[in-house]
Amino acid sequence: MSAKKVHEGIAIDAMGGDLGTSEVVRAVALAFEQIKNLGPIVLVGKERLLVRLIKVAGLADEPRLSIFPATQVIGMGEKPIKSLKQKKDSSLVRAIELVKEGKCKAVLSCGNTGSLMAGSTLKLRPLPGVERPALAAVMPAKKELFLLLDAGANPIAKPEHLVHNAILGHHYSKVVMGKAKPRIGLLSNGTEETKGNELVQKTHQLLKQMGSLINYQGLIEGFEVFNNKVDVIITDGFTGNVVIKSCESLVLSMSDFLKEEIVKNPMRLTGALLSKGAFKNVKDQFNPDNYGGAPLLGLNSHVRKSHGSSNRFAIMNAIRVTQEVVANDYNSKALADIGKANEIIKKERAAAEPQLIAHQGPK
Repeated sequence: MSAKKVHEGIAIDAMGGDLGTSEVVRAVALAFEQIKNLGPIVLVGKERLLVRLIKVAGLADEPRLSIFPATQVIGMGEKPIKSLKQKKDSSLVRAIELVKEGKCKAVLSCGNTGSLMAGSTLKLRPLPGVERPALAAVMPAKKELFLLLDAGANPIAKPEHLVHNAILGHHYSKVVMGKAKPRIGLLSNGTEETKGNELVQKTHQLLKQMGSLINYQGLIEGFEVFNNKVDVIITDGFTGNVVIKSCESLVLSMSDFLKEEIVKNPMRLTGALLSKGAFKNVKDQFNPDNYGGAPLLGLNSHVRKSHGSSNRFAIMNAIRVTQEVVANDYNSKALADIGKANEIIKKERAAAEPQLIAHQGPK
């Protein structure tokens, strides 16, 4: 391990996260121990602190680990654009820049979500043909995991943005999650053709024109989110973020309700002890720590956001998934389809313009 030595590996913002830098370093130690063929890792942050923590973790002689110094830290409550301008030597900014300069292949952070998304978008730029990136969340369901995007990156979306999300979600689900022909669904307030607001209606019509680019299944409603009807659920960032946070809140509330009811009666408590394994399995299934954080899709490089409260096991899983993503680059596979989708969108718009003029009548 040496300072300022940079490899083509994963750049980790070591100063981000609620549990502190020591938890990030412990996660890296677990990753080197448990992840097969793990590539180089660059820890970005305050050098003296990192050197000390790396020694404590027994990683001082690890050849795959290096430090890139950064003197500043962006706090969780700071405004994205302001923090990026005022803290150019922050661990988050420097980690993104390592990827921009081609010295690392991916960036991982548990820090400020807004700053990570804004910094990554500004410095790494969207893929050609993509206007806005999307935050994708891996979600548990009845039988298998599914992908929901956008989970909060772009709250004010246009129909073409959601079409891009469908293409990106298709390729991520196929390449990273192993789905042979991912089923795509558009979230609405009902499955009927007449349901949904203007954004949903226009997006629905465009998605139906995508042909073989995606396996579009049509509109899905809230009742169908967790029944594995589709593998990828598309929505705008505002709605997606509300869905994610509502689900997290519901899981925590149900856990509290169960605990309160169980302790009220000795017989229930006995039954709960006998069902301890089942409760643990359900808890593990809904534990976001197991799913490796959320990728920011649609950028020229790979960016992954882990929850601010991520512990060492959650961060280790994020490192594992990031390595898989780097090894199976879905961007190159998505680029051609993004171009084809944009051509279809242009044709649909051109066809709609004469109808709009005729409907409006002569001026």
